[in-house]
Amino acid sequence: MARRREQSEPSQPLEVIVDTPMGSRYKYKFDERRGVYLLHKALPLGAAFPFDFGYIPGTLADDGDAVDVIVLGEEPTFIGCHVPVRLLGVIEAKQTEKRRTIRNDRLVAVPETPKIRPVERSLDDVATRVLDQIEHFFVAYNDAEGRTFEPIGRRGPQAAAKRVEEARRRWRTTSR
Repeated sequence: MARRREQSEPSQPLEVIVDTPMGSRYKYKFDERRGVYLLHKALPLGAAFPFDFGYIPGTLADDGDAVDVIVLGEEPTFIGCHVPVRLLGVIEAKQTEKRRTIRNDRLVAVPETPKIRPVERSLDDVATRVLDQIEHFFVAYNDAEGRTFEPIGRRGPQAAAKRVEEARRRWRTTSR
């Protein structure tokens, strides 16, 4: 499948809240009403999140949840950890469930703090094999849930930042 890739300048740092650490078979969700993380489901045996997975607070994606981000760190963090990140890009995808198709893109980021200075600036700096494996994980993860997940492209940090801004605008509009 042909993949669109774009070269661009690195994004400005932003914050991701981890809801599922790297290596976990369990998927967690934040219960806003109670202010706690709840165990949502378990992945099939042999499956685990390849990197920390979380969301950007104050955003609303096309699927009705906060914007999803996979954080390419070297070690797992923990549930509820606030991680300053630099966006590298976006894996664009369509997700179909019960004959309804929506966009369900996955932003890709790296941790960035005064003590952690990543060399990656865009998806072009990430091994194609790693991106292919991340896509495969989401294809298999969704298949186990009775959905199809179809990667349709890869774009750089400017496209990812644009999605964040659109999702922030959508959240502000619907939160009133």
